[in-house]
Amino acid sequence: MKVGLIGTGRISDIYLSNCMKFEELDVVACASLDMEEASDKAKRFNVPKVLKPEELLADGEIECVLNLTIPAAHFDISKAALEAGKHVYSEKPFATSLDEGQQLLDLASARHLLIGNAPDTFMGGRWQTVRRLIDSGVIGEPSGFTAHVGTHGVERHHPNPDFYYKEGGGPLLDLGPYYLTVLVFLFGSITRVCGMSNRSANTRLIENGSRYGETIDVEIDTHSLSLIEFDCGVMGSMTMSFDVWESEIPRLEIYGSEGSICIPDLDPVHGANNFDGPVWFRRRKDSRWEFQPRPTDRPEQWHVAENRYGYNANYRGLGLRDLAQARDEKREPRANGQLAFHVLEALIAIEESARNRTNQEILSTVTRPDPMPVDEGFVV
Repeated sequence: MKVGLIGTGRISDIYLSNCMKFEELDVVACASLDMEEASDKAKRFNVPKVLKPEELLADGEIECVLNLTIPAAHFDISKAALEAGKHVYSEKPFATSLDEGQQLLDLASARHLLIGNAPDTFMGGRWQTVRRLIDSGVIGEPSGFTAHVGTHGVERHHPNPDFYYKEGGGPLLDLGPYYLTVLVFLFGSITRVCGMSNRSANTRLIENGSRYGETIDVEIDTHSLSLIEFDCGVMGSMTMSFDVWESEIPRLEIYGSEGSICIPDLDPVHGANNFDGPVWFRRRKDSRWEFQPRPTDRPEQWHVAENRYGYNANYRGLGLRDLAQARDEKREPRANGQLAFHVLEALIAIEESARNRTNQEILSTVTRPDPMPVDEGFVV
């Protein structure tokens, strides 16, 4: 698949690096409003053409647009690419409103084009291992979960953190897509949500880069709690926060009738926003609740699940590769537009619930993406 990249910011490095590893993809052009930046990326990653965005969209060689622009531009670039007859794969968010998201789905359907969207981290080995444990009944019938990300924002490492504290930013919309996408991959459609939120401060201090010491305004809530119910009956809670200095709560736990799965927070990057990491599980026979009285000196006995999958490193762009394969195999991509729209609807509904103090029903439905093949890809 001949790919044209629009948006050559920091995240494009990992995409371009990974696209070079995938034989299904050939990045033939890159474009940006900053032509000097686009030219630099083209030289570094051996991309033959440097174009303006409008030139890239008009290039007949390009079959698919990789949209890595800023979130506010995602809709406009994706729409223009579809109108130009090209498949689209975009970074998150899919769009900034449900109306825009529906327009993209309708346009792709009318033009018989594929549309995909990040995050694609659920395709990594860790999350495929969790899916295998659930589908094979290792923990029995799933009933609940807890998802938790406690950080203290991005201003200590991001040189321009302003967007994260304005409308459309915040921990829910920044981190939530990774966790909700994984949960939908595991359990299917979300039916109902309830949210609460607040913020710890109205300003933030930039603590890195050329803007060190500058104060920026916080215009959105930075601590989000939500209850989420799935059509299959599973329900649980999700915390996404920029107001936590330290925490030892696991990133994700899943509870079933015969056991539990734990995604430990052993490393700050090893949550649903990455592809890899260990999967722990315990069953009834290993549980401390199985023994009465409960022992006080019994060591923890979590089992480490066998990871039979590839893609256990930072393989952002795996969803684009899958889209190329889906075109040839005449199927839906795993990280498809319907999945992205469903997650977007749930995130917006959580925000509305926090404002209105009401439960919110989720109207869209989605099919669980198929698991990845076992023992495929680049094992790290």
